[in-house]
This record gives sequence, structure tokens and C-alpha cells, in this order.
Amino acid sequence: MRMKLYAGVAFAALLVPGAAFAQSTGSIDFENEGEIVVTGARTNDAGGIEVPDTSKAKAVLNQEFISRQAPGQTINDTINNLPGVSFQNNDPFGSAGGTLTIRGFDSTRISQTFDGVPLNDSGNYAIYSNQQLDPELIEQVNVNLGTTDVDSPTAGATGSTVNYRTIVPSKDFSVKVVGSRGDFDYFRTFGLIQTGEIFDGGPRMFFAASQARNNVVFNNVGKIRKQQYNARIWQDLGTNGDFISVSGHYNVNRNNFQGSLPLRYDTTIQTVSGTSPNQTIATAPRVLGSGSANRFLIGNEDPRYSVGVGDANYTNGRCLTNQVARAGVADTANSCGSTFDERFNPSNTGNFRGASRFSITDSVVLTVDPSYQFVKANGGGTVVAQEALRDVNPALLNPALPSSSTNPANSNCNTTGNSPTTSCQSGYIGGVPYFGRDLNGDGDTLDTIRVLAPSQTGTKRIGVIAGLRWNLNDDNTFRLNYTYDRARHRQTGEVGFLFADGKPRDVFPINSPAVDVGGNVLQKRDRLSYAILHQVSGEYRGEFFDNNLVVNLGIRAPFFKRNLTNYCATSSAAGFVECFGTNTAAQSAYLSTNPTVTIAPGTTAPIQGPQQRIFNYKKILPNVGLTYNLTNQFSTFFNYSKGLQVPGTDNLYNSFFFPLTTAQARPRPETTDNFDGGLRFRSSKIQAQFTGWYTDYKDRLASSYDPDLDRTVYRNLGRVKKFGFDGSIAYQPIREFSVYAFGSYLDSKIQDNVLIGRTTVAGPLGAAGTAYYANTAGKREGGSPTYTFGGGANAILGPVELGFTAKRTGPRYIYDTNEVVRQALTVNGVVQTFQIYDNKTPAYTLVDANARVGLEWAGLNKETYFQFNLINVFDEKYVGGFQSNLNQGPTFNTAGTITNYGSPPNAQLGNPRTFIASLIVGF
Repeated sequence: MRMKLYAGVAFAALLVPGAAFAQSTGSIDFENEGEIVVTGARTNDAGGIEVPDTSKAKAVLNQEFISRQAPGQTINDTINNLPGVSFQNNDPFGSAGGTLTIRGFDSTRISQTFDGVPLNDSGNYAIYSNQQLDPELIEQVNVNLGTTDVDSPTAGATGSTVNYRTIVPSKDFSVKVVGSRGDFDYFRTFGLIQTGEIFDGGPRMFFAASQARNNVVFNNVGKIRKQQYNARIWQDLGTNGDFISVSGHYNVNRNNFQGSLPLRYDTTIQTVSGTSPNQTIATAPRVLGSGSANRFLIGNEDPRYSVGVGDANYTNGRCLTNQVARAGVADTANSCGSTFDERFNPSNTGNFRGASRFSITDSVVLTVDPSYQFVKANGGGTVVAQEALRDVNPALLNPALPSSSTNPANSNCNTTGNSPTTSCQSGYIGGVPYFGRDLNGDGDTLDTIRVLAPSQTGTKRIGVIAGLRWNLNDDNTFRLNYTYDRARHRQTGEVGFLFADGKPRDVFPINSPAVDVGGNVLQKRDRLSYAILHQVSGEYRGEFFDNNLVVNLGIRAPFFKRNLTNYCATSSAAGFVECFGTNTAAQSAYLSTNPTVTIAPGTTAPIQGPQQRIFNYKKILPNVGLTYNLTNQFSTFFNYSKGLQVPGTDNLYNSFFFPLTTAQARPRPETTDNFDGGLRFRSSKIQAQFTGWYTDYKDRLASSYDPDLDRTVYRNLGRVKKFGFDGSIAYQPIREFSVYAFGSYLDSKIQDNVLIGRTTVAGPLGAAGTAYYANTAGKREGGSPTYTFGGGANAILGPVELGFTAKRTGPRYIYDTNEVVRQALTVNGVVQTFQIYDNKTPAYTLVDANARVGLEWAGLNKETYFQFNLINVFDEKYVGGFQSNLNQGPTFNTAGTITNYGSPPNAQLGNPRTFIASLIVGF
């Protein structure tokens, strides 16, 4: 019997000579002093775990570990086996997205790179875990748990980095084929062809393709489809490590949303009926489901739910849109196609990546990594469109009379023509598209029609990371880096039509957008941004006292520009816009009759018309570290770095509501000071490390997102302090036996309460103008687990290999106020408040198991075997990913008293037990 340690040893104190731990070619070259290591090179690892002896708290997983996970799994789920990392997968297969945090840094604060290419969205810095490289092609993934690299090509990461690298084409011809079947009708195929060297010393290439499909896990209507294509060509230049490489990647996802439910456990719907003072509370059952009137899983009930059951619009699991079209009658749209689970989240993404290394002299090396990326993606639901025009003039039909149903502020444009008090226009107004034309062919414009209205994003992005390394001598090395990153980010919201069963005619309405009576494209947003980064960085490494002390002194200087143009009018601080596209006459009519908007009783603010704004940010970011060998077995390390996150596109576009002269029009960047320090112990039997860390935020941004409105509101939490520790121990008393354990703890404290409004009349809080706050002072940040711990092992018994991983994830606060989730009803003038969920989600434990059966006994090679993966062995019911908000978005009256609470956040259902069987054939 032979057993191997294989997971989670994030801080085992191993010196790993020659391993490539960094992200760019320049970082690899600098860390390894010119030795570029490719797939197949021998490194010291423990079953696929490699831990570099650097000044940063860093962990590396290589292909040996990655290959044991479920085929097709996202790499972000794989790194969940490291302390400090918390990832909640939206499905068992890695094709539906997920939620990632590392030491409390959410995904928008983590830099993720693919062969040095930045993968975070150029607008909001989001990471899309379902669009990552096929795991069979990942040579290694390395994670900086609390700091960025000196040449990290990002203006968004204030903390951690996740960097993975593609395998290098082998020198020998080979083929690998993987076929997988599993629960929920999962079926995946993957193929890889390695050409080997075309001729002796010549180029070598690989070509790979995969496809995966499955039913969504929790409901009866959704499907997930994914395709991916990859290729790479590599040419060595001499024998000293120089090379040039070009790679290509293309990924296609066609996903229904799934499993996102209101985070509440009350089992009855309570509504107020009657009129005051005789109002009563009526009740109805509240059941499991994704609708706003539904609730989350309770206890061990079955997590599966049906869409459309009990709804007259649905027949045999599918619905029918309102097909009635009657001339002269106001036909109304029904709800078919509107549920969260019927929505699509399609994406076409790809990139081209170059990498190269050139030895200028024996001591000077140049590295250049260029890249090009493209994105076509959207997400969102449906909206009820109006065939009619919209009166954008708020003046009463007869200004001499009071407002009434017969004397409205907005006239019926089907019965009232334009006049000094009526201005009938087409456009996307108040969140509704007004077409001014017959959409259903019944000869009138009286009807409402349900249409597809997602938020479309198109990105074209070019970049380059160039580095120059100079070895002064064996003990002193310098490098200078330059990064250029330019992303053209086009965000639109075209409208498309639905089939009779509520499915989109085209999941990309931008391909054939619906137009109004004048031929203008209607869309809910219309903006163009350029995100441009110029960054210079430098680093010095010195080795002293017989190489026992290694000092790294680095500095990063990003210069970031956001050039933003909003073609719509901004009508609220939450980013609501009124869009008219190329219909400039309608836009002028709207702006002339709506110069201001009421933001509170008696208070107005100007509506901002289409405009361009340019924001510039720059910062000097030091990155300093050292490692020191105390004895042959004990070593210590320390690192300090400063992080920066420039405000994202949504935050900046929201600021368009404020005049340029106000402070709100210039959101401040978020910065961090990150400190790492720890001890390592190394011996032939025990490898252990303990790390303490501290992060000090300034201008920490908090957000609140409404998926139905597709709007995010940002607030500045001010200063936040976080600290914690990560630890692990690996014990191998004899060659045949290895075990490991790891754990992490996180604490955070928001320093101040956050201003959320001011009273407009005198009341319980004081005089008019009195500020009221969210109670955040002294509270923890929401969304991140307070602790994690786990472990695992792996055993090889002849042709059979068995392994498992186990991890417990601690509770996560839902709001930054750490308050429970509430609902309020006003009954006979009295506000009644009751709790509908706790203040944090429960801890949960996941155990995954895997097994391999080799087929060498059957005369086949060692590259051919069966693999079995069982995910969530004990079918644990748990809360998956959710977005933490500042608070529950309470509604205040003019005196600052809470009269209602916002809807509870939605959270993903945790994945159920899932079995996958695979046949891997290699030759």
C-alpha cells in the first residue's frame, strides 16, 4: 500500500526549486532566476500541492491535484481546498458560476489571470467562474492569499490573486480523450491532441475541444450547455529557456439561471386586507421556489422545485404567452417567460495570448506577454412592453383643475394628441419600453407584450505585460515591468421578442433588436466606456547571509483612466436612466419637460442628460517582503503590500446623477494596507506553517444589488480593519501513510456607522435635516465565513486509488449591519415588524470522494483508467453563494422612522449529492 497527501496543504513548508509560481512570464523568470519550468518537469510536491518558500502566503495546486476533481470542474472550485479560500459553486459541474472570497476579499477584489491575462470584468471587476479554462489544460494554479504580485495587471484587486497557467505542448505526440456521465443528465466529452515537435527542435502544438451539458439541478425547465476550444503553439529558441508561444481560447455558454431563492424561512405570506381602522392580516402558504413570494430551503426538505405548477399559463411544464390579439381591445401580457429560472445567461468569450522570453545577454532577459480578449454576454429577464407611446410631459392635462383620473399628469397617448401639456414619445422610459407601434398584429396600439430585456455587454480588450530582468550578480537581481491594458466596454440593453412558450427568439437581442415606430432601437441602457491602464513596476531581490535572508523590494505605480459616455439621461443616484437611442427629438422633449426629479418630499435634484466624464486615478503601491531561515528546519517570512481598487463602471455611472462640482460625482478609490507574517517548520516527516495577517481598508465600498431592477447602489463604509490566521500541518510518519489538516479564521470590524439619509421634517430623530445611519460600527463585514477547516488523504492500493477531501465552512453574515432579515407590515397605522431569517447563514460541511481504477492489468497503459467522483457525499443541505449587502434597504418616512424593509437577498441552494463517472483514455 502507498498513500499520498493531496489536498489543502496550503502552507506546508517546502522549498520548491524550479517551479513556476507567478502569473506573467516575467514573474516566473524573476522568481526562478531564468529557469522556465514546463509540464513534466519534476518538482517537490505533496500529491499535487506545491508551496513556494516566498515572502507571500502562497499556495500552488498542479495538474496532479487538479485532475482528481470532477472533469470539467471550474478551477475556482478546486482552490476551495485551500485555507482562507471560500467558494460556493452554483452547480456540481462548474458550468453555472459561483461565489468566491479569499480572506474576506470578494471576487471583485481578487485579481484572476490566465497566463498573465486579466480575467476580471473590465467594468465591475467580476469573475465569471463558469468561463474558465478546461481543467485538463491547466498546468498549475497559484493563489496569493492576501496580496498582489508586483506586476499584477489590475486596477481592481485590493488583496488576493488567483493565477493559472496553460500546459506547454509536449515534445511527443499524444492523444487524450475523456468521457463523463453523471446525475442530472450530465454528459461531457473532452479531447486533446498533442502534435509533438513537428521536426527536431521545431514547433510543438496542442489542440483541444470539449462540450458539456446537463439539466439544471433544482427545477424542471432549465438547461446548461457549454463548449470550449483551445490551442497553443510553442517554439523553443535555443537551449537557455528562451521561447515564443501563441495560444487561443474560445468558450460558449448557454445557461438558464437556477437555484437562487429568497433568503427567508417564514412559511406564510402575510398581507394587509381591508381599510383602516379595520385592517386585518391575511395569510397564504409560502413555498420553496425562486419567485419573490417564495422562500428558501428549510431543514432537510427536498431542494427541487417546479416552475409553473399551479400557474394557468403553463401546460406540461411549459407556459404559453398571451396569444389573444383582439382589435380595439387592450390585451395584456401574462407572466410566461418571466420567472428567474426561465432567464438565460449566454456568453461567448475568447482570447489570444502570447508569451515570450529573449536573452539579451547572459544577465539581461526580456519577456513580453501580449493579449487580446473579446466578450459577448448578457444576463437579465423580461419586461412588459407598451405598444403605446408615453406622455413624457408631467403637466396636468388641464392645469387649472386638480389631478384626477380624468385629469392625469401623464395622458393616454392613444386618446390624446400632443399639446402644450402632452408630449407623446417612444423610448425606454421609467423602466418600460414604449414602441408606439402594433407589436402583435391586431391593428391597434392598446396592448402590452412581454419581451426579453437583458443587459448586454460587449468587450474588446488588448494588453501587454513586458519585463526586463538584470542579474547584477548571483545575489542581486533587478527587474522593471510595464503593463498596458485597454478595454472597450460597450453596455447596452436591446429588447427582443419571445416564442409562444416564453423562450427567447434569440438569446442575444443585440443580433436583431426590436425597434420603435420610427425605427429607433429601444434599450434600457446605452453607454460606452474605455478602461485604460498604464502601469510601471519594479522589484529588487537580494540574498544575504549565505542565502538565509532573501529580501524583495517592489513598487507598483498604476495610472488608470476611465473614459465614460452615457447616451441616456440619468434620473436617480441608483443609476436609473431614461433612454431614447437615436430618437433625439424624444430625448429633447423629455429633458425639456423633466428638468428635475423628486428625491424626497419637497426636495428635487436635476436630471442629468447624456454626457461624457473622464476619471483619472493613480497611486504608488509598495510591495516589500523577506524570508529568513532561523535554523535548518525553522524559517519565517513577512510581506507588506498596498492595494488599490478604482471605482467600477456602475459606481461611476451612478455618480453621473450628481453635478460635477459635488463630491458624489467623484467616487474615491478603495485602498488597503496588507500585512502577512508567519513561521514555517520543515522536516522529513512534518511540514507545518502558521500565518497571521492584517488588512486595513480605507474607503471600503459596499453595494446593494437588485436583480429584478438590475441596479446597484454603492456606499462608502469608510475604514474597515480585518485580521486572521491560516494554518496547516502535514504529517507523513512513513512512506505508506500521509494525512493533513488546515484551518483559517477571519475577523473584521467596520469602524463607523454609514450615513444613509437625512430627515426632511422634524420627528423622533430631531429637527429636519438630521442624519440617520446604518448601524455598522463595530460590526463584521458580511458574506465571508468566520472560519474554515478541513483536510484529506489519498491512498493507492495496486490498481485502485482512493481519496477524499472534507471542509467545514463557518457562518456568514448577510448584512454589514449584522442584523436579522425582517419584514414589516403597517396595520391600522401601526408598523409591525417580524423576523424572516437569521442574521447569518449556518455553517456547513462538505465531503467529496474520488476513486480511480487503473487498467494496466488489462494490458492498457497507465494513462487509461476509470475515475469516479462523488460530490457532497452526505447530501448536506446548505446555503450557497449570495451577495452581502450594506443593510436590508429599509424605507424611511420623512421623519427618519422605518416604515418597511427591502426584500431579502437571494441565495443559491447548495448543491446536492452528485455522482460522475469518467473514462480517461490516453495514448
